[in-house]
Amino acid sequence: MSYSFLQLCEEPRIMSKPLILVTNDDGITAPGIRNLVEAVSSLGEVIVVAPDQPQSGQGHAITIEQPIKLHKVDVFDGIQSYRCSGTPVDCVKLAKNVLLKDRHIDLCVSGINHGSNSSINIIYSGTMSAAMEASLEGIDSIGFSLCDYGFDADFSAAKYYAHKISSKVLERPFGACQLINVNIPKGSFEEIKGIKICRQAKGRWIEEFQESEDPRGQKYYWLTGRFVNDDEGEDNDQNALKNGYISIVPAHHDLTHYPSIPQLKHLEDVS
Repeated sequence: MSYSFLQLCEEPRIMSKPLILVTNDDGITAPGIRNLVEAVSSLGEVIVVAPDQPQSGQGHAITIEQPIKLHKVDVFDGIQSYRCSGTPVDCVKLAKNVLLKDRHIDLCVSGINHGSNSSINIIYSGTMSAAMEASLEGIDSIGFSLCDYGFDADFSAAKYYAHKISSKVLERPFGACQLINVNIPKGSFEEIKGIKICRQAKGRWIEEFQESEDPRGQKYYWLTGRFVNDDEGEDNDQNALKNGYISIVPAHHDLTHYPSIPQLKHLEDVS
């Protein structure tokens, strides 16, 4: 399924001003979150709670062994913003239970991440875990990622589509699904062919650890690797991105493999 340019440009008719929570995992000073704030600032009241430093790859980690600090900062003109010493998920928890505990959050947007969060990367992603945490609280949530790891990446197209997709969600809430994973291919407006609603590809990382020594002669390891797409289907996010489309994957936190439940019933007889 794809959306046309004209469909995306239809402005939503929102009667009341929605409350939008913005977060990320690249840190509150990252270019991606600045573009996301600018993308949604006209859609409602925006509050930013983001890590005070990069937290990529943190997944759904939470801080439990040390206190979490939260400081109000003046980073985005006219936008109430806070930097958090914790993880992306900590940011959402503090926003929901401390800063906005007596208010209804209409939408949580996370990103725009510097790099892809398609396929299995959703498991490791702090960007998507922050959005997932919000969805666990019953908040419609979107994780935005641009498939460009460069700090000086061009966010023009990503910013445009983040605005249009967010406005559509505010106009027509998700319902049963409260989380979507949006990945935007690297390229200009002209190179992006449209949007496809698809499934998560079956991919994996082939990992390598580079071994070296510090000045004291102690060994250390640096994780590297390459991503491999094992999915030959045409309806997955990797294929959509490869062919120049923005991928939107409806996601959820239930990791149950339902077909295996009857197959494992024999384990109930173990004594």
